[in-house]
Amino acid sequence: MEHTVVGVYDSYAQAESAMNELLTAGFSRENVQLRSARSGEGGTEHADAYTGSGIGHFFRTLFGGDEEPEQGDIYAEAVRRGACVLTAGADNEQTRDLAVEIMNRHDPVDMDERAVHWRSQGWSGYDEKAPPLSDEEIQRERAMYAQSSESSGPTSTTSEEQRVPVVEEELRVGKREVQKGGVRVHQRVTAKPVQERVELREEHVKVERHPVDQPATEDELAAFKEGEVEMREMTEEPVVSKTARVVEEVVVSKEAEQRTEEISDTVRRADVEVEQIAATSDDADFRRHWQSAYGTSGGRYEDYDAAYRYGSSMAGTERFKNYQWQDVEPQLRNDWEAHHPESTWEKVKDAVRYGAEKVTGRH
Repeated sequence: MEHTVVGVYDSYAQAESAMNELLTAGFSRENVQLRSARSGEGGTEHADAYTGSGIGHFFRTLFGGDEEPEQGDIYAEAVRRGACVLTAGADNEQTRDLAVEIMNRHDPVDMDERAVHWRSQGWSGYDEKAPPLSDEEIQRERAMYAQSSESSGPTSTTSEEQRVPVVEEELRVGKREVQKGGVRVHQRVTAKPVQERVELREEHVKVERHPVDQPATEDELAAFKEGEVEMREMTEEPVVSKTARVVEEVVVSKEAEQRTEEISDTVRRADVEVEQIAATSDDADFRRHWQSAYGTSGGRYEDYDAAYRYGSSMAGTERFKNYQWQDVEPQLRNDWEAHHPESTWEKVKDAVRYGAEKVTGRH
């Protein structure tokens, strides 16, 4: 797999919902893994591998060994503190973006904010020897985090966008702020082929033999004596015959030629991509639109939920900023039909358009 998308969730139910949606979207079961260090969640057979050195090794491998040790430590510490980790393998950027979109819909943990909170409490790094937190410790930890998030108060911003915090209440945890939008920076490493030319010089020794039948001259008879001929590079010496007649002539020469050889290799560069994550509209708005647009034709709201969320997600990306529906509809149609072959575009396009217009304020 070229890409691995990782989501961390406080609730196992959230992580399981994200996993089921990934599988429904076409991800294979072998490329989607849900693990937890707590017994009873994700199967106890995985608990030992997701504690101590096991979880540390998993995240070090996932984040490139020693290249990002701090990032691996943060994710390992989250699992030690009771979080669930969901991973999805993607073989191209399109399926990677789909996995990110699905995971974000199920309220994953903001690991940067969580790490800041831990450090404020004295945490300095992941300790492989530290045991996983108990259920009581996990509840106390999350209640403390929720209280810290609430005490920080609302954040002012000069952006034209409005942020509406969604607070979800749970019996064991209390209140927890859920992030619905933001910016994710991806850093990718890409390979680019390059070619250079190098001139190579080769030397060849050439030997030619010519038959000769003629009487020996006085000089040739005078040279008729024992001896040897030795030829070294860049040097030529006379050839001595061992008979009274010259019957063969040996010519030794050297030729040099030049050839061009192409050298192929790859060079790498790091590209940074900023992806805008659009906030999704309230589910109640989608249901009201479905009731008016589709309710009388039969079917279930669940058959259109993915289309509403797809439209709201696409409208929040940089690619469709300031879009006109008639201009982007062909692109949206191709993308939708590629990932949802079971649902025709004509059936869901009104839901997609409504989801997009809710985000942009055009509806």
